[in-house]
Amino acid sequence: MATFQAPKGTYDLIPPFSAKYLAVRDAISAPLRKAGYGYIETPGFEDVNLFARGVGESTDIVTKEMFTLTTKGGTNLALRPEGTASVLRAALEASLHKQGNLPAKLWYSGSYYRYERPQKGRYRHFSQVGAEAIGAEDPALDAELIILADQAYRTLGLSNFRILLNSLGDKECRPVYREALQSFLRGLDLDEETVRRAEINPLRVLDDKRTDVQKQLVGAPLLRDYLCDACKAYHEEVRELITAAGVAFEDDEKLVRGLDYYTRTTFEFVHDGLGAQSAVGGGGRYDGLSEMIGGPALPSVGWALGVDRTVLALEAEGIELDIPAPTAVFAVALGASKPRVFGLVTELRKAGVAADMSYGGKGLKGAMKDANRSGARFAIVAGDRDLAEGVVQVKDMESGEQGPVALAEVVEVLRAKLA
Repeated sequence: MATFQAPKGTYDLIPPFSAKYLAVRDAISAPLRKAGYGYIETPGFEDVNLFARGVGESTDIVTKEMFTLTTKGGTNLALRPEGTASVLRAALEASLHKQGNLPAKLWYSGSYYRYERPQKGRYRHFSQVGAEAIGAEDPALDAELIILADQAYRTLGLSNFRILLNSLGDKECRPVYREALQSFLRGLDLDEETVRRAEINPLRVLDDKRTDVQKQLVGAPLLRDYLCDACKAYHEEVRELITAAGVAFEDDEKLVRGLDYYTRTTFEFVHDGLGAQSAVGGGGRYDGLSEMIGGPALPSVGWALGVDRTVLALEAEGIELDIPAPTAVFAVALGASKPRVFGLVTELRKAGVAADMSYGGKGLKGAMKDANRSGARFAIVAGDRDLAEGVVQVKDMESGEQGPVALAEVVEVLRAKLA
């Protein structure tokens, strides 16, 4: 019989493995929540022009990778390929910039979609946690976000990752570099599409991963040699603040990243245990993006970290997260005790104890197998005789010790044992 399968390049998150994803999301977002970032959630699809304008018409994301659709009313939409443009659109629509409390510090988590050749670490549906600080031009914000990401990864136990850092200049100094780079690129033997890309946004050519292109880029002019004094001073302050926080990084003058909206600070987190798909996250400053999508000037900075890639990085380092069992107490009802035991499970849950029970009318042996599989620390077993005596049997699943506990006291007893 034919069965449906997940679409190519996607995946299902299923227990118990899904608990690892939840733990990674929590670990990445925890430092953000403590640093004043509030949660924002945007739709899974947006006007296609939001990404064409913001991400950049010359990027692979826009030209090759977006999933697009047309509604019955004729509106052209795209499944979101990244989070920053959507978050900024939402912030502008809600007029957060007019509330006098800038920067607006926001974090988000969700699924994103790109039509790519599926491979390990690169999916057509993937998960990210991101953060944006909107409406302030301050090196301390750039440094803060880099430090918070580093803190999140350290909390997870990761150590074999590197932070790459660069400055892409601004509207004052980048045009001069753009002309110099275009002049250099015109002398290379590039395919037609790359030549077209070089004319639209030559910095994107530096991000080309093909070996034959990279070989020709040896000797290309470097943006650091064209930075204006303001950009140099800004970048140096970012570097000093990160260093003062004890966070190590590497200067990478060729770091561009794949989105057109970046200005000044740009950075990437790479993990050496992931092979070709070594980037686990990255971001940078995007001072002109608001104007690109029709808003006022709002200098901003942000990043996105891949949950999928982070999980792979944990596996590469052999790190097992300490994830508590989803169930602390598992109840087994025998005979006619089910209504009372079901009520007891409900009481435990109301008291804040993670509790479950055996379903389907299983016997003692089968129900205790369920208790073992649940990972519960304690099992409650009750039959007709136990209830007649006003007790249940409480078994410590680690030591095997078992004894009666009065029905009226079992909730408090178990809460105390689990504290």
